[in-house]
Amino acid sequence: MFTEGAVVKEGRLVDLEFTKMHGLGNDFIVIDDRGGRLDLSPEAVEWLCDRNLGIGADGLILIREATSPDADYAWWFRNADGSVAEMCGNGIRCFAKFVVDHGLVGPQADVVRVETLLGVYSDDVVRDEDGAMASATVDMGEPVLVPARIPTTLGCEDSEDPVVDCALETTQGTVRVTCVSMGNPHCVIFVDDVDDAPVHVIGPELETHPVFPKKTNVEFVQVLDDDRLRVRVWERGVGETLACGTGACAAMVAAALTCRGGREATVELPGGELTIRWDAGGHVFMTGPAREVFSGKLTIPEDE
Repeated sequence: MFTEGAVVKEGRLVDLEFTKMHGLGNDFIVIDDRGGRLDLSPEAVEWLCDRNLGIGADGLILIREATSPDADYAWWFRNADGSVAEMCGNGIRCFAKFVVDHGLVGPQADVVRVETLLGVYSDDVVRDEDGAMASATVDMGEPVLVPARIPTTLGCEDSEDPVVDCALETTQGTVRVTCVSMGNPHCVIFVDDVDDAPVHVIGPELETHPVFPKKTNVEFVQVLDDDRLRVRVWERGVGETLACGTGACAAMVAAALTCRGGREATVELPGGELTIRWDAGGHVFMTGPAREVFSGKLTIPEDE
């Protein structure tokens, strides 16, 4: 379940060293696997991320050697249920903080380049007086608005027109959704008050709705001003989280598309704030912190 056998010794797994990190409360297990020894099954990831039986996290990140000459390191990322996540805004900032604070890049490095399934992403790093990463700005690329590429079957057949403020039937009635991909799919719903939003009812229903063939993340967004949003997120494969970086980006893009906001906003999430900017060149930039919580070792019996 955990490995191909390279790290098993005397009937027990060699101590698995890990670091617990979070971006605004969206938390991750981060493991230095530059040797590429771990082969974690979905069941293993789900067990490690279990908050009662394992370490507990919204997702798991392995740090590996890059295969691209344009990257410093590569990541292997999974959601808490073991499913593949194409991108994670809070996770990529945690990745950058780990390699900066643990000396895997030079002490003067101000950019961390991460190889992902979607290509190489750059984290522009701001260090504190001790040289640790205080915050990072990530170029999240251009939002994808073509329905088939999000993917969603909403909208007109074969049309490339964005799905903006489109009616969608649910068991709770009709909701109006705007669909965006930030490398992973998002369905944005604007509400009067996120505190009263049916996140735990409509969230899981839309996550697995047939119009989203690869499932979707669901954002519930309250517009406070044209440059400030409040957001709660039901994450695909995880459930409600304290923060979602790609979700914050999708919320700001959706607000701009529906003329509810501008192209730069502070996004308030339950775990804290992110600054999101959609520049004139079409790229979305996300700025926020990351934190290391604790490190430890886990020894797993072979029969588990």
